[in-house]
Amino acid sequence: MNIKSLEYYHKLIEEKNFSKVATYFGVSQPTITLAIKRLEDEYHTTFFIRDRSHKELLITAMGYQFDKHIVQILDELAIIKEEIKHSSDDKILFGLPPIIGAYYFPRYTPALLKNNLIEQLETIEVGSKDMLSLLLRGNIDLSLLGSTAPINHPKLNIVKLAQDPFNIIVSKEHPLAQRKKVAFTELKEERFIACTQGFIHTAAFSQLSRQAHLRPKIIYQTNDIHIIKAMVAQNAGIGFLTSLALSPSDNIVALDIDAPDQPMFITSLAYRSTHLLTPKQQQVYDLLNNPFKE
Repeated sequence: MNIKSLEYYHKLIEEKNFSKVATYFGVSQPTITLAIKRLEDEYHTTFFIRDRSHKELLITAMGYQFDKHIVQILDELAIIKEEIKHSSDDKILFGLPPIIGAYYFPRYTPALLKNNLIEQLETIEVGSKDMLSLLLRGNIDLSLLGSTAPINHPKLNIVKLAQDPFNIIVSKEHPLAQRKKVAFTELKEERFIACTQGFIHTAAFSQLSRQAHLRPKIIYQTNDIHIIKAMVAQNAGIGFLTSLALSPSDNIVALDIDAPDQPMFITSLAYRSTHLLTPKQQQVYDLLNNPFKE
C-alpha cells in the first residue's frame, strides 16, 4: 500500500468515476483500477461494485468505512509535511485571534519579554474559527482561541484560561445609560452596531436574540472593535461586546445582560495532541497557562 493509492481511493469515493479520478491525477484509468484492486486484495474485501447495466459505481459499507480511516491518514500526513517544513525554524507559529490579541494577550507580554520569548513568536492573526482550522492542519504550533462554550476536540489538547461576560454597550447619552442591567427583550427597537460574521460575538449575539425571540435591527457591521465603540460613544447605535474588550477610557456605558444561560467569551490555549512541543513552545505554553509562574 502506498500513499498515492490512498489518494486515488479517496478521490474515487468523491467522484464515483474512474475516468474522472484518472484525469484529476493525470494518470491512465488502468492505473487507478490497479491501485484499487491492490487495496481490495490486500484487505481481502470489496470496496467498490461496478453496476455495468446502469453504468454506476457502487460503494460498499466497508468501502465507506475504509475511506474514513484514509481521510484521517491523509490528514495526518499533511500535518507531518507542515511540521517538517518549519521544524528547522526558530520561530513559534502562534495563533492570536484579534480580540484576544488586543485585549487579553498583552497582560502576558512582560513575562514573555523577561523570558526572551516574544522574539520567538511569529503570530498569525485570524478569527478563532479560521484559527482552529489552521491549528488542526498543522499550519500553526500553538494558539489562543475564543469560543462561547468550552472547546472539546479529540485532536487537540486544550486548557481553558479565562471567561468573560458579554455586555450591551450604550452611549452615555442613551436612555439606557442609567441602568445597570438590561434584558434582550427590551432591545427590539434599538439599532445595533455589530461584529461581522465569523466573530465569536456573532454566535453569542445570535444565541441571545433567538432566546429573546428578537430580530435585531443591525445598521452597521464591522470587524474593528474600535469602530464599534466609537460609533456607540457617538450614540449612533448600541453594541454587543465582551467585557474583555472594554475599558473605562472607552467613554461608553456597559450594561449587564439579564438572560438565563447566557454565553460567555471563553479564552483557551490549544495545540494538537499529536504535536510534541519543543522546549521553547513548552515555555510559552507553561507561561500562558501559569501567568504568575516565574
